[in-house]
Amino acid sequence: MTTPVTTPAPAATAPGGAKSAPRLRRAKEHRPGRPRRSKLLTVLTSLVVLYTVVPLVWLVVNATKTQSGLASSNGLWFADDFALWDNIRDTFTYGDGIFTRWLLNTLLYVVLGAGGATLLAVLGGYALAKFDFPGKRGVFATVIGAVAVPGTALAVPTFLMFSKMGLTDTPWAVVLPSLVSPFGLYLMWVFASEAIPTELLEAARMDGAGEARTFFTVALPLLAPGIVTVLLFTTVATWNNYFLPLIMLKDPDWYPLTLGLSAWNSQAETVGGEVIFNLVITGSLLTILPLVVAFLFLQKYWQSGLAAGSLKE
Repeated sequence: MTTPVTTPAPAATAPGGAKSAPRLRRAKEHRPGRPRRSKLLTVLTSLVVLYTVVPLVWLVVNATKTQSGLASSNGLWFADDFALWDNIRDTFTYGDGIFTRWLLNTLLYVVLGAGGATLLAVLGGYALAKFDFPGKRGVFATVIGAVAVPGTALAVPTFLMFSKMGLTDTPWAVVLPSLVSPFGLYLMWVFASEAIPTELLEAARMDGAGEARTFFTVALPLLAPGIVTVLLFTTVATWNNYFLPLIMLKDPDWYPLTLGLSAWNSQAETVGGEVIFNLVITGSLLTILPLVVAFLFLQKYWQSGLAAGSLKE
């Protein structure tokens, strides 16, 4: 019995008559510009998005409901009556317009506290990054240690100190502690070290510019992304500050928004208190809108500021 003989297929012939070698499939190469897809990363990112977006959706949806609608409808869907504009009007008019006073107080604390903290962080970070002086290592260790200490741990000692100085129940009890931002100082220190070439400062000094002129005309424009980043962080920290005003302030006329909304929310637990959960929810929505707008408009500066120091030439 003969077995059939299989002959290999003839190789392809080139136009000139020469036979070309058979082509082999190449393994797919990973392109550096196209990131690999990860199912696990996609799932984790989706969970983070849901964790972030669902509370915001709940807040927006329930801000459109009346007090009775909150109890008779699903929390993640609208009620039969749309009362967003009425809730906004009632929020600003309830309690003789105290919400407007709380909003102005918060803006005052942000302008003086967060603005002052950003200014001090810029000046201190620039000096620590571009000048050498005795004790610089000690200052670095102190800043790092201060970053690791939570603000709540210093609230009680700060209250005792301000109580002896007679500053409690005044706006200064909130503004002065807000001026200290160890993280902002450290961030500006790192940013100024990478963003400002030392040669550029030396060239300005050789041209006859003093230290103040060198800082404002040469260094300050280069520090703009870092300044915006620190300003956003300090603004959010001051805007959302709750524990420090809670122990420092007794007069409701000096409450920030966080403490004022908490007082409205506590009315339902007091005997004879008026239940105004719809105003608390609407006030919370109005409270976060300025921060959302600030992040949207300053997003590019914030991202470039966070990326400072991640790449070196």
